[in-house]
Amino acid sequence: MVHGKFDLEERFVSLAANIALFCKDLPSDFTGQYYGNQLLRSGGSAALNFGEAQGTYTNRDYCYKASLILKELKESRVNLKILKRINYGSMSVKSSLLDEIEQLIKITSTLIRNKTP
Repeated sequence: MVHGKFDLEERFVSLAANIALFCKDLPSDFTGQYYGNQLLRSGGSAALNFGEAQGTYTNRDYCYKASLILKELKESRVNLKILKRINYGSMSVKSSLLDEIEQLIKITSTLIRNKTP
């Protein structure tokens, strides 16, 4: 049986990969490149910071890393909302990414709350 932390790791990895594929298909004009590059960095950073959080030794360190994850997820969410507003990228993919980001924000917030004394 797979432990929960590995399921969550897989979700972060899938999110980063799906964001990369989404960004690859954005228009190659200045706007598409700007928001695509920014989204690629924030989405990837959330996954990488999750990996770092798994290696922390104290609850305080974990909460710090998890707060970085939360920051990157929220940045990704805003970026996707901007892309939605300007009608860049696949609407169904954006909706799916936004849904997963919202779920991961809730999960990460709960993890922080549970680790905070």
